[in-house]
Amino acid sequence: MAISIVNMTSEEEARGKARVHWLAWKEAYHGLVDQTFLDARTYEFSEERALRAFHAGIPTLLAKDGDEVVGFADYGPYRGDDLANTGEVYALYLLSSHYRRGIGTALMEAALARMPQYSRHAVWVLEGNERAIAFYRSCGFAFDGARQTLTLGTEVTDLRMIRS
Repeated sequence: MAISIVNMTSEEEARGKARVHWLAWKEAYHGLVDQTFLDARTYEFSEERALRAFHAGIPTLLAKDGDEVVGFADYGPYRGDDLANTGEVYALYLLSSHYRRGIGTALMEAALARMPQYSRHAVWVLEGNERAIAFYRSCGFAFDGARQTLTLGTEVTDLRMIRS
């Protein structure tokens, strides 16, 4: 089947997003995030977050293979107060079974195209997540030196990348 990029419009689709988020976290962050923390992250936790975001109106694009959600991107205005006129891709996840097919790039391009009012865009990426860093670089993002510490079981470092 062909992959389609669509706006998320239903709770059923939000549950599909939750499944991707839950599985992709386990795939993408194995070895980068405390394993006990990853093991404790349940589908139900992801579902609650996805439904809350859906009802809050956070824009979400879905990559669908037929009726199955295989990836998503959340986006909107930059959440920090240190960058003016900046949009942000809050999250972009794809099931590993769908890597290297152009789907992540299609999600990123669609998210950026829906934020033309901003002169630049930001993403945050975990230090050491070389696959994601290479992907964001291929999309024109570069590190700007900003970093923040997150606690995901243990402390990890999140790095900001900007595309102007």
